Amino acid sequence: MQYVTLGKTGLKVSKIGLGGIPIQKSDVGEVKALFQALMEKGVNYVDTARGYTVSEKLIGEALEGNRDKFVLATKSMARTREAMAKDIEISLNNLKTDYIDLYQVHNPSMENLEQVLAEGGALEALLEAKAEGKIRHLGLTAHSLSVFERALSLDWVETIMFPYNIVESQGEELMKRCSETNVAFIDMKPLAGGAIEDAALALRYICANPDVTIVIPGMYSIDEVEQNLAAVEDVSPLTPEEHAKAAQIRKELGTNFCRRCNYCQPCTAGINISGVFLFAGYLQRYDLGSWGYDRYQSLPVKADACIECGVCESRCPYHLPIRDMLKKCVKDFKEFEQK
Repeated sequence: MQYVTLGKTGLKVSKIGLGGIPIQKSDVGEVKALFQALMEKGVNYVDTARGYTVSEKLIGEALEGNRDKFVLATKSMARTREAMAKDIEISLNNLKTDYIDLYQVHNPSMENLEQVLAEGGALEALLEAKAEGKIRHLGLTAHSLSVFERALSLDWVETIMFPYNIVESQGEELMKRCSETNVAFIDMKPLAGGAIEDAALALRYICANPDVTIVIPGMYSIDEVEQNLAAVEDVSPLTPEEHAKAAQIRKELGTNFCRRCNYCQPCTAGINISGVFLFAGYLQRYDLGSWGYDRYQSLPVKADACIECGVCESRCPYHLPIRDMLKKCVKDFKEFEQK
């Protein structure tokens, strides 16, 4: 196993970590077996979130007796001091620990981030918890380039999590700035939410980029752990054949894949377009239909509000057929609802 330093945190972590989304569909016994395999293989980084339903609780059960073997990261979408303080306590209780190695502000918009930073905002609770030893390091996750860039200007941000994979390269310039400033770059969505089927190629492609500190694919089976580890441990340069295959994947998915750059926003009808596609991805590709559906239902404006004005498509740098894609999301969510 290759180990790296997680930026300015100084933590030593395995090059590959566990993304805690998929284990929501597992039970306690399965997760305990998974964690035993992680320990045997030398994987010591685990990422979860308050929003991942039972993920924190399952991890807490699996960690009992082995807390010191893992670097534990979680995150919260709380934006106020009071809400964040409450979430931190819930995380500590769920994870059955008295400290969390890395606590992250979970996917804020620019407006959300300003609320986090303002008086009475979530940052106050995070800093208090850090001073009390409940949290050791702070980070931020994002899907928006503007939030990514803003985060790099904040001195308390020690890690940034952002999508990067064969088809999503929009963050590459900011990833370089992470390296220059010793802010750890945590790579999420390595398989583009399940859209990339060749996991080995996807992980080798990601790890070939020196600006990626650690990659955290979602895993819920021992077979997935073994397959993903084999890919990450192969540090040989990508072959011409692999480069060609990556280019082919990029070509195929590039015609209908949302990279969540948000250049299409704001929507005339108020739809959070990239949010719709993100939640639909969990339904369509990630076998987490209920989780994706519930989050879609939380959106104040649904995809069926589209008035087909086409403004979004005129802004999209990837020329996506956004109106047709939204129609498919409406259809898929409706079919899921009727099951």
